[in-house]
Formats: sequence, C-alpha cells, structure tokens
Amino acid sequence: MSSLVVNNNLSALNAFNNVNNTDQAMTQAISRLSSGLQIQTAADNPAGYVVAEGLESQANGYQVAISNAQDGVSLIQTASGALNQIASLLQTMNQLALNSANGATNDTNSLNANEQEFAALQNQIDQIAGTTSFGTKALLDGTFSNQTLQVGAFDNSNQQLTINISAATTGALGVSTGAVSVGSQASAQAAIAAVQAAISSVASVEANVGATQNQLQAIVANLTVGQQNLTAAYSGLVDVNFASETTQFSTDQILMQSGVAMLAQAQQTPALALKLLQ
Repeated sequence: MSSLVVNNNLSALNAFNNVNNTDQAMTQAISRLSSGLQIQTAADNPAGYVVAEGLESQANGYQVAISNAQDGVSLIQTASGALNQIASLLQTMNQLALNSANGATNDTNSLNANEQEFAALQNQIDQIAGTTSFGTKALLDGTFSNQTLQVGAFDNSNQQLTINISAATTGALGVSTGAVSVGSQASAQAAIAAVQAAISSVASVEANVGATQNQLQAIVANLTVGQQNLTAAYSGLVDVNFASETTQFSTDQILMQSGVAMLAQAQQTPALALKLLQ
C-alpha cells in the first residue's frame, strides 16, 4: 500500500534508476554510432569478441596469403619467360645441328660458321639460366628446389606449396660446349639427339612450371572468395546496424526526456506532506 513519506522517496529512486539506465543505453548508442562498431571491447560481448578476433586474424592471414600466392605467380612467370627463350635457342641449335649433319653440301667454312653460332647459343643459354632470378633467388641454375610458399592463414602443410624448378643450363640439359658441337658431320649427328633431348627436357620443365602457375592462380581465386566471406562474417558481428541503432537511440532520447520529467515530479511528492501540516 502506498503512503506519503518524506525520508525515503521510493518514487524518486525508481525514476532515478530508470533515468540512469536510459543514460547508459544512450551512452552506449552514441559510442556505437560514433565508432560504427557494436563490439569495441571484450566487455561489449565477450564471446562475440573472441569470435571476431579469430575471424579478423584469419581474414588478415588470407590477405597476406593472397599476396604470397600472387608473388609466386610472378616468380613462375619470370621462370617461364626465360624457359621460353631457352627453348627458342635450342630450336635454333637443332637447326644448326641438322644443317651441319648434311655433309654432302657443307665445307669446312660452313661447318666453322655453324659451330661459332652454335657455341654462341650455348653461351646465351647459360647466361639466361645463370641470371634469371626473382629478387635474390636464382631460378634456373638448379638451386631453386624445395622452396615453400605460404598460401594459407595457418601453419599446416595443406596451406603451404612447395615449388621446384629444374636447372636449365647447358650442362644440366646435356648440350654444354664440352658435350656437343657441330664443327663436323659426325659431331653434328651426335648433337642432333642431344639437342632434341634437351628440347624435350625444357618442355617438361615448362609444363611443370605452367601447372604450378595454374595451381597458384586457383589458390588466389579461392583465397579471395574466402577472405570476402570472412570479412562479411566479421562485419556482421562487429559492425553496428545504423538503422536499428538510430531507432533505439531515438527511443532512448524520448525515455530520457520523460524520465527526467517524472524524476522532477517524484522529487516534489514529499512536499505534499506540508499540506497535511497546514
């Protein structure tokens, strides 16, 4: 049963508590609307904060992995371009070997000319193989083996890609200066098989490199979609819904105004006791 008291104004206390709660809600809404975030600290949503941090870490990891894979594509393209040049030089060497093997029409001068060009091509192949690099990593001299690309957000073998590029020097291909020449019909005939085998070897290396490039491009595409989905999930968890939040803020503003008005009224209630004393 309600009563008129002076020492403890319960109506004012209730009104004050309601105003205080509304003020806290408005403060939170202002913070969210000004930052655009509904989870700013772990206090806002402890479980959601933990999930959001995990999603953000994974999304950021995907972004770096995409960059890593794209660097890998650039590396492979560098190696592929050099291998194409080497394959072209080997084709010319094959033509010279076939020409020198035709002893019926070649004399010493023509054989010497073919040999000079053949040796120059051998040197060019070694120059390309020795200088093709990505940064400080040599690609075609036989040292680029078991090189790891990190193409995922976590440390496990499924998110790492190992790349190997075989050597493309004349020595590795079996067409070095000491191994083959076209200075005579006999040596030219032996050079034909060696050069054609080298062409086949380079084609095999190119095929392996091309397959790796396709794999990396597929990884980039998959990571890009994954990052977009992770970012969307993170956004849905931490970003504030402005339509909903502004609606709630408007409601809180009305409650604040009415609450302050009711608090003022409640504080005047004990004064009614003076009426009884008159």
